Amino acid sequence: MCGIAGGVWYEPTAAISAATLQRMTEVLQHRGPDDQGFYLKEIAADGHAPACGVALGHRRLSIIDLAGGHQPMSNEDETLWIVFNGEIYNFRALRQELEAAGHRFRSRSDTEVLLHLYEEKGLHFLEFVNGMFGLALWDEPKRRLILARDRLGEKPLVYYADSQRLLFASELKALMEVPGVPREIDPFAVDAYFLYQYVPHPWTIYRGIKKIPPATMAIYEPKNLTLHRYWDPDFSRVENGMALEEIKEELRSRLEKAVTMRLEADVPLGAFLSGGIDSTIVVGLMQKNSREKVRTFSIGFPVAEYDETHYARIAAEAFGTEHREHRVNPDAIGVLPSLVWHYDEPFADSSAIPTWYVAEKTRQHVTVALTGDGGDELFCGYTRYWATAFAEGIASLPRWIRWIFNERLWRWAPRTRQRSFFGRVHRFTESLPLATPQRYIDWIAIFNRARRLALYTPEFQEQLTAVPEDFFLEIYSRFASRDIVSAISLADLFSYLPCDLLVKVDIAAMAHSLETRPPFLDHEFVEFAGRLSGRLKLRGRKGKHVLIAAFRDLIPPPIQKRGKMGFGVPLDHWFRGPLSELTRHILLDPRTLARGYFRREALEQLLSEHNNGLWNHSHRIWALLFFELWQRKWTDGEDVADLKRCLASVV
Repeated sequence: MCGIAGGVWYEPTAAISAATLQRMTEVLQHRGPDDQGFYLKEIAADGHAPACGVALGHRRLSIIDLAGGHQPMSNEDETLWIVFNGEIYNFRALRQELEAAGHRFRSRSDTEVLLHLYEEKGLHFLEFVNGMFGLALWDEPKRRLILARDRLGEKPLVYYADSQRLLFASELKALMEVPGVPREIDPFAVDAYFLYQYVPHPWTIYRGIKKIPPATMAIYEPKNLTLHRYWDPDFSRVENGMALEEIKEELRSRLEKAVTMRLEADVPLGAFLSGGIDSTIVVGLMQKNSREKVRTFSIGFPVAEYDETHYARIAAEAFGTEHREHRVNPDAIGVLPSLVWHYDEPFADSSAIPTWYVAEKTRQHVTVALTGDGGDELFCGYTRYWATAFAEGIASLPRWIRWIFNERLWRWAPRTRQRSFFGRVHRFTESLPLATPQRYIDWIAIFNRARRLALYTPEFQEQLTAVPEDFFLEIYSRFASRDIVSAISLADLFSYLPCDLLVKVDIAAMAHSLETRPPFLDHEFVEFAGRLSGRLKLRGRKGKHVLIAAFRDLIPPPIQKRGKMGFGVPLDHWFRGPLSELTRHILLDPRTLARGYFRREALEQLLSEHNNGLWNHSHRIWALLFFELWQRKWTDGEDVADLKRCLASVV
């Protein structure tokens, strides 16, 4: 795993200097501490193309071909150059085919395979690749720069383009090292953040800087940028031609192949083990295909309802792994300034905290870790999928029964906490009148539209000209012909997963120079699992039915029977207790209010309701807190040490 940065320019005034390229690359050192490399060249005009310049920078985390994988890497005649972040799992098979076609290799790395594959297949080369990646390939004869991300968005890639140049990097912070790159905050991105808890692709928090979407290739030729998808699976067709036993065998075969492919490494390898269904299956398949004990790692909390370590130990004992666990306490808030620096833009998924710690502890023992990411979206593991199906069923009931679910009847019910029965019922019933996708957005929102408008100042509201809900609605529309559970879970697979979960894991892991690999996101496995009916996955309130059936022999009975537990932190406890004063100090600070985003009375009401136990606003408070500390780092220019001192002085 690595960090990449660079650009192409067509005007001398827009050139990237060697010093700038060095800074862009150095700020990504955490992504690749083992090696660095640069390619910088001015190219004269000829009869077919204008003069231009190219800069490629690379930081390397050595995983395969430790001695021979230096980048930037070129083909034999140095007409093609590449910087690459990721892993190509089928590179050995591709290499054999390319050698049979006459290509000659100078290294054992997967990166060189991409160069020769591009020579052989042209712009179709990524269609043959199984892997995770963010890459930049420079084709000098064509004056063409290609940027691309893997199919599911496991690896990040951002870019900035104007009339004179295109700049790219693995992380936003590298672009911030280039003079002249704008830092104007995009109001739409702010609004989207407070809806989703992340800024969705293709936007970033900055106006004019974009993310390459998953499964997308960007082609930049003289002052012209085009983007197109190279993978767009058809999930409108449901797999109806197979018996249940055949489906189970296919799932086993495909997932075991995906796990085995991801065991390729020249460095120590292990796995995150939560004790949930997905990570348990992955570890079980790893141990089945490993001659040595698999090294596994988990995170726990003193608050029982957030602690999964008991189940992780059950799985570890069942497979005989070499298991380690770590416990997280309220002082974990001390990592918040580091999260603000590493995540670059506002990111309010609080499970970044345990992910940060499990990555830190894991990296002390291994360089690569397999994960269970993707299983919940592919096999309907979240409780909200059952709620979606239940809400659809209510619409078909007689009117005299439907009145029980009228929101007005539940409005005055006690709801001391959002996790309470009445709190859940209230949230469920108040969204029932909405259409299915809008209702689902209301459920997953940190601040739904009504809450956001109540939060924002009138001046900020005037800057909002677009609706961030449309991001999810557009993705959902691609799957609207499927059963409702499949449509919603597939929409999550292409929104929540790449924009939130994969960002969370990539940034937290790479902050500690740890590579993560999720076998469930093997694109061939996804193509099959995505076509299975929701009825096979969700039975009653329990998801993953067919997945559990396929791997029943690998999953200890207590884990098969356990309920879903989110990988979260006890924010509600922390914000009512040891961190209560901190939140008031930061959020009601005149400096915070002077930014013009939020109404003071709305913030005071939010904090009061939470502290008095009337409602659990912990995730909203976390989103607000992260946003303000992000402003202090990236807008005001405070360094991480100053932010840590500020938090420590209040706590």
